[in-house]
Amino acid sequence: MQQVFSLGPDAVRAQLQSITDDFTVAAAKTGMLFSAETVETVADILRDKDILLVIDPVIEAEAGGRLLHPEAVQALKDQLLPLADVVTPNIFEAEALSGVAVRDKESAVQAAGRILDAGAGAVIVKGGHLDCTDLLATKEMSLFLPGKRVAGENHGVGCTYSAALTAYLASGASLPQAARQAKRFAEYALSGSMRVGKGVGPVSQAAGLRCEAKRYRSICNVPDAPDYLL
Repeated sequence: MQQVFSLGPDAVRAQLQSITDDFTVAAAKTGMLFSAETVETVADILRDKDILLVIDPVIEAEAGGRLLHPEAVQALKDQLLPLADVVTPNIFEAEALSGVAVRDKESAVQAAGRILDAGAGAVIVKGGHLDCTDLLATKEMSLFLPGKRVAGENHGVGCTYSAALTAYLASGASLPQAARQAKRFAEYALSGSMRVGKGVGPVSQAAGLRCEAKRYRSICNVPDAPDYLL
């Protein structure tokens, strides 16, 4: 990454206002917000909207580079976490939001608890940097969701996961069901990733769709076919 350009808060406000005025929005997710001003603008627009909100607290790029200014982290904690139905940090983002270094399941539970105390409805601590076991936590329960490490290029896998989670929740899935389906979706996206250029390659969100199409056409035999479209 060579450079990051931020939209001004007025442009962000105009975009969000146009969308929410024109459409009935069932669910939304945030990604890279960059500045405290942008965080505050997003919170101001969404505070009075009846929109299921998933916060993906993107702080640093996998390839290096700051995507959320230090002062914006506090704004996110103060302004957006109380509005979030679900927050989906990786272990490094969970540490930035909670002050707890996530090294194992116990510290993941502790970090999630602090994020819940900040007002979030639920937290999914993504375990891709540990043993691929995610933690889904609410005030009422903690649920570990094991996964498998998939070989491939991983640029965009966290954003893919949170977007898939948002879509499944919007379609009516329960939070545990949506978390499992999104994890499976991300695994297939990883398996279909592409090596392009010299850096880390992108995942392919269409990988599961292609496999499903082939299965229906009986072109390939996939015994462990994805179930998120069935």
